[in-house]
Amino acid sequence: MASTVSDGGRDPDRYRAAQRGLTRLLLRDLRSARRLLVPTRLRQAMPDWIAAVHALIGQYGSASSALGAEWYDAQRTAAAVRGSFTVPVADVPPEAQTEASLRWATRDLWPAPSGGTAQQEPIETRLETAFNVADGVAQKLVTDQGRQTIRQAVRQDREAVAYARAAALGGCPFCKLMASRGAVYKDAQTAGRDANDRFAGDASVVKFHDNCHCTIVPVFRGQRFELSPHASEWDRLYQEYAAGHPGDQLRLFRRALAEHDSNPLPGSH
Repeated sequence: MASTVSDGGRDPDRYRAAQRGLTRLLLRDLRSARRLLVPTRLRQAMPDWIAAVHALIGQYGSASSALGAEWYDAQRTAAAVRGSFTVPVADVPPEAQTEASLRWATRDLWPAPSGGTAQQEPIETRLETAFNVADGVAQKLVTDQGRQTIRQAVRQDREAVAYARAAALGGCPFCKLMASRGAVYKDAQTAGRDANDRFAGDASVVKFHDNCHCTIVPVFRGQRFELSPHASEWDRLYQEYAAGHPGDQLRLFRRALAEHDSNPLPGSH
């Protein structure tokens, strides 16, 4: 008899909690690194701050990848599939990617030729905003390494057939929509072919935003995937209020969630 796996339940929740615990430690160390970015000497201080943040992303990203590999191994063991498989651990993002992301996060610290409204705020206000955005950037780069570890394992493991996205109860509408698709993901091409009638764009199948704590649930040969009760509810809302409206699905789905979702916990994703 085929075993059942789901996007909800104890295992995905425990893995999400482990990754969130890693995020808390990351944010603690990022706050300590803030002292490197001195407002009176931004241009000189920026490279040192970027280097420090990149080092933290590498450190915590490696831990995130290890958690992802352990989670994958545990799920594979629980599925009782044949043969052995070594999970390929995701690489740390290149320093150039970290630098580009952090310079984007701190863009309003610099004088704008057009005199934009953001640059009119006191430097202390702009600095706090930039740090908060940078925290979200770093969190994504770290957590993505765990997610990428699982995704590439699913692609390479002959006994893996797909993966599902598991969103928290208070996830954003985009994450809930992606989770409501179920176990349709194997790679961008497959997921796009199987699911684009519901939400256009191959990139959407692997897109995670800053401060996103969605997890990935691998599905193996011989297993049957079943949507959790909350993801089933999101799917029902999508089908009733947003399906059949190309280009407008997400807006309609967002409105349906605001009016009918039984788990409206904004900010908890």
